[in-house]
Amino acid sequence: MKKLFLLCSLLASSALYADELGDILSDNKELLFDYQFQSNELESDILSKSWMNPVILQYSRDYSTQIQDVTRETGRYSVIVDQPIFRSGGIYYGIKYSQAFRDANIAELKLQKRTMIGDAISILFNLKKTKLEQEKLKYQIKNDIIDIRQKRDSYESGLLDSSFLDQAILKKSQDETALLQLELTLMELKQRFALLSDKDPNALRLPNLKLMSKTNYSSDNLELKRDRLRAEQSDYNQKVTWAKYLPTVSLQGQYTGLGGDAPLFQPSGLKDQYYNYGFSISMPLDINSFSDIEASKVEKLRAAVEVLDRKDTVVEEYNWIQNSLGILDKKINLAQKDEKVYKSLYRLTKNLAEAGEKTSFDADIMNNSLQIRKLDQKIFKIDKQIQLLKLYVRVENAI
Repeated sequence: MKKLFLLCSLLASSALYADELGDILSDNKELLFDYQFQSNELESDILSKSWMNPVILQYSRDYSTQIQDVTRETGRYSVIVDQPIFRSGGIYYGIKYSQAFRDANIAELKLQKRTMIGDAISILFNLKKTKLEQEKLKYQIKNDIIDIRQKRDSYESGLLDSSFLDQAILKKSQDETALLQLELTLMELKQRFALLSDKDPNALRLPNLKLMSKTNYSSDNLELKRDRLRAEQSDYNQKVTWAKYLPTVSLQGQYTGLGGDAPLFQPSGLKDQYYNYGFSISMPLDINSFSDIEASKVEKLRAAVEVLDRKDTVVEEYNWIQNSLGILDKKINLAQKDEKVYKSLYRLTKNLAEAGEKTSFDADIMNNSLQIRKLDQKIFKIDKQIQLLKLYVRVENAI
């Protein structure tokens, strides 16, 4: 029961965590994306019904003074329908085209939104990384101060050339300048985050991303999904283009009603309200039809090749991230080895300092270097998360 409760707690916290990061964008940014999704739905809906011609409503009223001292009024109202019911498959493929158009745009908008969310999360990672780099530089500056003091003593004793002391002072100045630059970097990152989110960056928890499988990355990749839908869209568009140069069958109908004064000379049997209806078969003979069809075919082939190219890109992206993670793991291992070495040296130096064979400054240098290597490991782990984020922003439902 305890294990089950722990598992449920982890799943619940993960879901809450995902919602927290999914809602990281500001209200205005979320509203803009909502409007874009709504606009896409409406545009695709209009496109799917574009084959239906509008019903025309007409009303007219005429006044005649043909008869002396008399003004005659005649009213006419009509309902006119001219609707294609067969376009050699063009209607069906037009509807399928609109569906592919809608789905491709949805994939594109999802990708744009996830990229923006990824940018915001990346800034959070970089904020944490920059703060760690500040801590690291502060330890380095402590070592610089000790190094200057030791070299000054050696210089005053005539044991060291002035150039060594000069280099130590210059090193401290460079590290202090770098620390100030990191402060500017922090300010810039906070400003960039504020442009994307109205949340407090210090109150948000960072995700712990894991390397997904290559299969999942390929199957859920939004760029690949979008390109496949664009290729499907181009395929339907070629069929629609071909069909518009083939025969079309249309039904026509018109209802007319007359009002006002009766005509002066009206043959017997004519009705004031009547229908006209019929059908027509048409086929355009356009000099540009061949070029138009070939252009749609070329676009279809281009979109198909783009899908193949995107598949290769997706594989290369994954392999590159995987390899970069391997390099970062090696950096972490090296930092861990250095940590063990510095721990041993720090204990040794501290014991020698207590015995009077080394100074407390020597022990402080070892301790500062030890802390630097610990911070390096944390920085490299954040670098791994930033690399993994590049995969997560391109797939659906990953965060």
